[in-house]
Amino acid sequence: MANPKAPADLKYTENDEWLRIEGDTATIGLSDYAQDQLNDIVYVELPDVGASFDKGQAFGVVESVKAASDIFMPVGGTVTEVNNALEDEPEVINTDPYGKGWIIKVRLKDAGQASALMDSAAYLKYCESR
Repeated sequence: MANPKAPADLKYTENDEWLRIEGDTATIGLSDYAQDQLNDIVYVELPDVGASFDKGQAFGVVESVKAASDIFMPVGGTVTEVNNALEDEPEVINTDPYGKGWIIKVRLKDAGQASALMDSAAYLKYCESR
């Protein structure tokens, strides 16, 4: 059964980022669990298009009324697009984390890195354990 809290077509990290791979491009955002823990998101710091990051490297910051948190790369890649709409409406991450709330798109350095990430079932179990 599909779970809106962790869609099955995505991969997840222990830092609560999600990854959707389409060809050699990956879309990255924050999970529903992350946005729920952060509460009201008020600011997102986005990287520049063309910036390259390694897997595990921080590429941005999300700030909420509760805390500021780094956003980490689930896989290595070069930023091809950023969701500039988040500069004016960062709360979209709260309302639509897997749709309009995406954060960046990257060209993958090594698509095989995604195989180490959690699937939906494993991620939901991980969230329950915290």
